[in-house]
Amino acid sequence: MSAPLEVELDFPSEDALRGFAEEVGERLGGGEVLALSGPLGAGKTVFAQSLARGAGVPAATPVTSPTFVLHRRYAGRIAIEHLDAYRLRSARDLEALGIGELIEGGGATVIEWADRVAEILPAHTVWIELDVTGPCSRRLRARIPDDDRPPALARLRALCVRHGACPAP
Repeated sequence: MSAPLEVELDFPSEDALRGFAEEVGERLGGGEVLALSGPLGAGKTVFAQSLARGAGVPAATPVTSPTFVLHRRYAGRIAIEHLDAYRLRSARDLEALGIGELIEGGGATVIEWADRVAEILPAHTVWIELDVTGPCSRRLRARIPDDDRPPALARLRALCVRHGACPAP
């Protein structure tokens, strides 16, 4: 296995970030774990919403942050397991929710505030850090493992390269 792909992408607007996240969702095949991190207001929920749309979750289905309920499942072309670790005291709390079964359930798992539970996430986790760079602009830094389990990771790497992402220094 070679090194993971580390990319950095700048988006001039929330709409541009939404478009990219929707493309990511279109490429998901099930089994992916996407770990989102970044400060409040950076776009973690926006990314999760758009990813869900790309994965076929109908526009009539509201995709909201699971901050208070911790987990939401959305049905689309593949299931999206949407978790939020913001209010958890430790990774054990996420384990108690059955994170292992969710990850192995055949859908894609998206975790907001994932840095709080990093130690229990699998090696094939795609790490996405979002930052605010201006009133409307955002920066996305992603670390995509060089692992073809699940096969969609190769499609995600190709998507980042197509968007002009250069390996991060």
